[in-house]
Amino acid sequence: MDRTSSSSIPVAASGRSFVPDARIPGGPIEQKWAKAKFEMRLVNPANKRKYKVIVVGSGLAGGAAAATLAELGYDVACFCFQDSPRRAHSIAAQGGINAAKNYQNDGDSVHRLFYDTVKGGDFRAREANVHRLAEVSVDIIDQCAAMGVPFAREYGGTLANRSFGGAQVSRTFYARGQTGQQLLLGVYSALSRQIGAGKVRMFSRTEMLDVVVDNGRAVGIIVRDLVTGEISSHAAHAVVLATGGYGNVFFLSTNAKGCNVTSTYRAFKRGAGFANPCFTQIHPTCIPVSGDYQSKLTLMSESLRNDGRVWVPRKASDCKLHPDKIADEDRDYYLERKYPSFGNLSPRDIASRAAKEQCDDGRGVGPGGRGVYLDFRDAIARDGEDRVREKYGNLFDMYERITGENPYRVPMRIYPAVHYTMGGLWVDYHLQTTIPGLFCLGEANFSDHGANRLGASALMQGLADGYFIISYTLGHYLAGVASSSLTSSTAPAFADAERAVKQRLDRLMAVKGNRSVDSFHKELGQVLWEDCGMARTKGSLEHALTAIPKLREQFWRDVSILGGRDSFNQSLEKAGRVADFLEFAELMCKDALVREESCGGHYRVEHQVEGEAKRDDQNFCHVAVWEHTGDETPPARHTEPLAFENVKLATRSYK
Repeated sequence: MDRTSSSSIPVAASGRSFVPDARIPGGPIEQKWAKAKFEMRLVNPANKRKYKVIVVGSGLAGGAAAATLAELGYDVACFCFQDSPRRAHSIAAQGGINAAKNYQNDGDSVHRLFYDTVKGGDFRAREANVHRLAEVSVDIIDQCAAMGVPFAREYGGTLANRSFGGAQVSRTFYARGQTGQQLLLGVYSALSRQIGAGKVRMFSRTEMLDVVVDNGRAVGIIVRDLVTGEISSHAAHAVVLATGGYGNVFFLSTNAKGCNVTSTYRAFKRGAGFANPCFTQIHPTCIPVSGDYQSKLTLMSESLRNDGRVWVPRKASDCKLHPDKIADEDRDYYLERKYPSFGNLSPRDIASRAAKEQCDDGRGVGPGGRGVYLDFRDAIARDGEDRVREKYGNLFDMYERITGENPYRVPMRIYPAVHYTMGGLWVDYHLQTTIPGLFCLGEANFSDHGANRLGASALMQGLADGYFIISYTLGHYLAGVASSSLTSSTAPAFADAERAVKQRLDRLMAVKGNRSVDSFHKELGQVLWEDCGMARTKGSLEHALTAIPKLREQFWRDVSILGGRDSFNQSLEKAGRVADFLEFAELMCKDALVREESCGGHYRVEHQVEGEAKRDDQNFCHVAVWEHTGDETPPARHTEPLAFENVKLATRSYK
């Protein structure tokens, strides 16, 4: 049985102090961030160049952090496994970015964005972090517009907004259906400027394989050059991880194939707490699986639910009919029926479960009955095809290229799929993990979204962390670290970590089995989707916790990796990532099994009221923080209690 402790019992089994102290400032919530900024220690501008900072990841959070810290004067090294920072997965975000500007005069405010985010996360996020995010959101839009991000504009030239799931106001700024790409180009331009100025050293096609911890402090990383296979060490006064989420543990997800858990899981094994790993998000608007040959899924932006209406036939016997042959009275617009206040803009977790419910009832459409319609007929009749094309044209084109169907003429078919992960490394208010000197930004941390992320909030968090928060909190940390204390990359701590990395790679290469890496990954994904996916039970999770260790043993016995260790070897790359997934998946299922409640994306079938999630605030109103205690011992579970002083704990309703 896993050990469970509260934050008031900080000593873990290892004897090392493990205190999930969030370091939340005192005072009214509206003043906490201002108070914290004033009280943080500063680094003299002339001294900043003496400090080396490593940033792992070059998406919105990592790229913004690297550019901002370099602009301030720090000596920055940025690492990414893509061939260019422009290929970071932030590019795939489509629908928009939230900000409490209230340009529409429709009742929005910083407090309302804060409230919607806390409620949308089913009261499992830290209030102070969420309010800071809402505050900073208003500055992000100004920053990005000043950098030339081509946000959509109204006829008079003002920035346009549209609505998104989980909100009754229009606060989402967008650039057609390619907002992530345009924001990433803005970040990339800022990063490139610092690279050109010699303030950022960029290491592309380089994968981080371990964090180096010396005397309890993060002092660098071990990386592998993905072209040459060379293993090398890099030292710094602080390390910032901004490496995205772990959705690809399910094999089929909307994430790019390279997305993985390795950096955060390696940090976990070095002593960083991992928070709420079972909080994974299922997105309701994905193109359905079309065959066993697929290796990933394609997301259709949630923004489409502004004008598209979701429905299924009322009668199962009509599911094989062409949608045009189904009369309006024979259509069930089930989101509008079940959640009249929010309708098609119900939050992602609720919309996903509702779609599954219709399909399980035998009223799904398309191959295998695993799909629902997203129909633009009424929007085209109301606004005209040209207006719809202006707002969503590239998304419609993408759908037609993939499916061969014209969504202007027939409804899109969509179905839920794994998308985002709310769990991640535990961080305090300063975005620092439980390892001093190791910071974590964006989707890689757990901090802002609770048990469910609202649409258009991922880009907001990434840029908030990278542009506006880490510059203060990292400076506060470095002000207490002597610039002369830089650990040499040839020190014993680096030599030991590098040796461990090489031994792990050698062990993988030595297996010489008969099964491909992808076959193991796919089997793991099937176990997780069935047992720890959209719906989870005690029995399914116990089954997964039996199946995963067996699969992991088979992996280390039968996996086949071609090529050599010290060369370009994508098979070896994938094998290392899948090996980490096979360990992390067990942690994820342990977390889901212990959390005997339903909240947000964590839906335990045993805990529901008429199909809606039933929280247990008495026993689980906390963050679960897992500590690695050794390869042969179960992880320790600690908790950070959550206090709701500004948003009253209430049953989450969108009806």
